[in-house]
Amino acid sequence: MSEELAPDTVLIVDFGSQVTQLIARRVREAGVYSEIVPFQSADEAFDRIAPKAVILSGGPASTTEIGSPRAPQKIFDAGIPVLGICYGEQTICAQLGGAVEAGHHREFGRAFLEIQDDCALFEGLWAKGTRHQVWMSHGDRVTALPEGFRVVGTSAGAPYAAIADEKRRFYAVQFHPEVVHTPDGAKLLGNFVHHIAGIKSDWTMRAYREHAVQAIRDQVGSGRVICALSGGVDSSVAALLIHEAVGEQLTCILVDHGLMRKNEAADVVEMFREHYNLHLILVDASDRFIGALEGEFDPEKKRKTIGRLFIEVFEEEAAKLGGADFLAQGTLYPDVIESVSFTGGPSVTIKSHHNVGGLPDRMNMKLVEPLRELFKDEVRVLGKELGLPDSFIGRHPFPGPGLAIRCPGGITRDKLEILREADAIYLDEIRKAGLYDAIWQAFAVLLPVQTVGVMGDGRTYEFVCALRAVTSVDGMTADFYHYDMEFLGRAATRIINEVRGINRVVYDVTSKPPGTIEWE
Repeated sequence: MSEELAPDTVLIVDFGSQVTQLIARRVREAGVYSEIVPFQSADEAFDRIAPKAVILSGGPASTTEIGSPRAPQKIFDAGIPVLGICYGEQTICAQLGGAVEAGHHREFGRAFLEIQDDCALFEGLWAKGTRHQVWMSHGDRVTALPEGFRVVGTSAGAPYAAIADEKRRFYAVQFHPEVVHTPDGAKLLGNFVHHIAGIKSDWTMRAYREHAVQAIRDQVGSGRVICALSGGVDSSVAALLIHEAVGEQLTCILVDHGLMRKNEAADVVEMFREHYNLHLILVDASDRFIGALEGEFDPEKKRKTIGRLFIEVFEEEAAKLGGADFLAQGTLYPDVIESVSFTGGPSVTIKSHHNVGGLPDRMNMKLVEPLRELFKDEVRVLGKELGLPDSFIGRHPFPGPGLAIRCPGGITRDKLEILREADAIYLDEIRKAGLYDAIWQAFAVLLPVQTVGVMGDGRTYEFVCALRAVTSVDGMTADFYHYDMEFLGRAATRIINEVRGINRVVYDVTSKPPGTIEWE
């Protein structure tokens, strides 16, 4: 980012924690721009960004192991504030002359921090002698402090749970202030960026937009870009951002894979062609996708088949255009973290996302993913900044694999049509009840179960439709929406009466975790 766009940046060095992105989120919520970089490239990033402060994240490694990750020494020599979190604290101590012990000091979950002394990190928040809930998740612990540090907080399992070297403005905590389970954690991070680093709350989505546009120009140069436009908020915002950056170098391609909601492809094309001067191509590939998926019941195979066909269609369309250098996607951070850790480190794959993980080597295209570090609610704010209509910005998320993963069991054209109709009725009822904006995501699922019913004087043996609705902020966690029974009864009655093939409707009351939002 250029100096005039965001002079005050916090660099977050990622050591592989599953919650590193939350640090960036909390810093942004404090009105300060932050960038996350993997520890492997922190040296280069430090020189490029010239940050006003650095935060070192948690991570799964142990500083006692040979070859474990370290922060570049230049961070400690630069005379700027540094905050270490969990592994970040341990590496500060290991690198600056303290000691860390491995093994038998596991402390996971809720803990209580005893404030031993006042310090700038706790200013106006935690007074000496008080006790506060924090969230711990560590297996090693600090056993000796580097010169210049003092203990400012302890917990039952961590005698050095919070430490400070105020002369150098180095601070470190063993707990995780970025997670909601540390109730005052966001304020603590606010203290670090505002009081200790002296950074003003002047970062906005307008600044992010300017940064992203510049970053796209730097990456793309004079190359040609094709953008996978799905009609969802993410790909639409990505398309508008890239169009602002490189104009006619962008061609948007909407692949109708036959797995979209009712009338969706036509509605999206109409909106973009009417409101934006974008080059947009509609490709009807529904026969190709549904033909390949017919009878497939394995959810991972469905996702991988859809991903493979997307790539094939894009290769073909790029060839028709005379080639393209870049493929743009609206990938978001929750997609990335569920598929692979931010750093490519040792995190668990929950499920494959069709738009995450790079391109086949044979494709001579690089990925452009300008939203890769944003959460859904941040993308909506960016969409508003770019002038997308509110009705479009507020649309519920829709997965790339579409109705294929809302049709557990074998896929058939008939089942997709039944599901499409049921889903349209359900969303219509939600809008009529004025509930659409109160719900993060709502959809119908066609279960691979048939049950006996009675309609008129006849016996039926038809499918069960499950309805799902959740509330969430960023899709990482979610709670089911608490409808009143009158609404559910009304929606169920309409679906059963109007959709041939469904004779029973149920409502899903599972939260995430333990369930995912989608069924597959």
